[in-house]
Amino acid sequence: MSDKSSQTILDIILERLPFIGKAEEIAFQSHGVFTLGVEIELQIIDPETLDLTSKSESLLKSGGHIKTLKPEIYQNMVEINTAKCTDVHEIEQDLSASYDALQALGEQQGLSFATTGCHPYARYGDNRVTDSARYKELIDRNQWITRRITIFGMHVHLGMKSGDDFVRFNNFFLHFLPHLLALSASSPFWQGEDTGLASCRPCMFEALPTAGQPYQVRNWHEFEALYHTLKKCDSIRSLKDLWWDMRPSPGFGTLEIRVCDGPATLAEAVAIVAYIHMLAHWFEDNGDWINQVPPPPRWLARENKWRAMRHGLEADLVVNPQGETKPIRKDIEDWLHKTARYRESLDYGKYVQILRQIIAHGNSSQRQRTVFEETKSLQDVVKHNIREFQRGSPVWNGESDDFPAGIIPMPDLHKSCESLCASQDL
Repeated sequence: MSDKSSQTILDIILERLPFIGKAEEIAFQSHGVFTLGVEIELQIIDPETLDLTSKSESLLKSGGHIKTLKPEIYQNMVEINTAKCTDVHEIEQDLSASYDALQALGEQQGLSFATTGCHPYARYGDNRVTDSARYKELIDRNQWITRRITIFGMHVHLGMKSGDDFVRFNNFFLHFLPHLLALSASSPFWQGEDTGLASCRPCMFEALPTAGQPYQVRNWHEFEALYHTLKKCDSIRSLKDLWWDMRPSPGFGTLEIRVCDGPATLAEAVAIVAYIHMLAHWFEDNGDWINQVPPPPRWLARENKWRAMRHGLEADLVVNPQGETKPIRKDIEDWLHKTARYRESLDYGKYVQILRQIIAHGNSSQRQRTVFEETKSLQDVVKHNIREFQRGSPVWNGESDDFPAGIIPMPDLHKSCESLCASQDL
């Protein structure tokens, strides 16, 4: 007999819900285990004003050969999607080819790009909505909250074998959302002001009741029941209205991790994806860990996310309900040690080296603040972000564009651009 006093309100509601047959939208369809796919949102920047510019329509019209290029809610942004990949090496090749093709197109049209979580001074009031029934419905439904979402992130899809497996891995990765946010943090400025946060991007989402921390469920049946209830009461219209930090994508058969700010560089993006992939392989071989260390209580998960938002890699994590803490840098490094076996078997050594460089030298938010402290110019911060995107790896304080010792440049993949850009969508 279960102890009702230890159950959450959600537990009790879910127990009382009748079984509702699978809707096609949430029928979980596996397409491979631990396959990978990545979506990255990009800023379209006028190189003269260094502000965002609403040029997505012309980019998409001229960029039909870039099959991975997609529209987004506002015309000052676009999205790059990879194909389904088996490992991070393929993800790196796919993204590099798409970036190369997009930058060539941008040069023709007099445009620049960046992938940080926010533009430092763009005004959301200047946004033009992309002509789409769904986007217009989002604006009408959520009003000002949606109108201010001029933010840019990275979503990572991880292939699962079943809906129940999704739930297991979802509950495991709840422990690592702060780590991923701290490593990717790239949104310290908002509409011309220093927010004091390492990542202000999550603040734009969390006014929505279906955004932020995902609701915890124990199996896929519970998720189905929750989904149908949210839809019945018109809290959501579809799965796309669940703007959680993680959510299922049943049609792709994936766990979609959405917490990351847009990594400023390709090197950081693929390194973070490698971290996710190594953790997934470790959990597959150590599944009983979740019984010893259950998903964090909601207050603890929320506290740790806030600490990562506020302090980034300087945060101290709360590691248990008793309130003990540990530097997030140390915990990331400890998990790199635990997953060393998979670093070797997957040949992810160079990605781990990049992660260790971020831990040692700082994330994008720290680099942007260093530029601003030196120049007192947010335009110089934008120039820095464009420069990092173009070169593909972080620019540390006082560095030239030549790759210094210890920094791993991304490979030149122009020759593979044509074939990879024609790859299928995820």
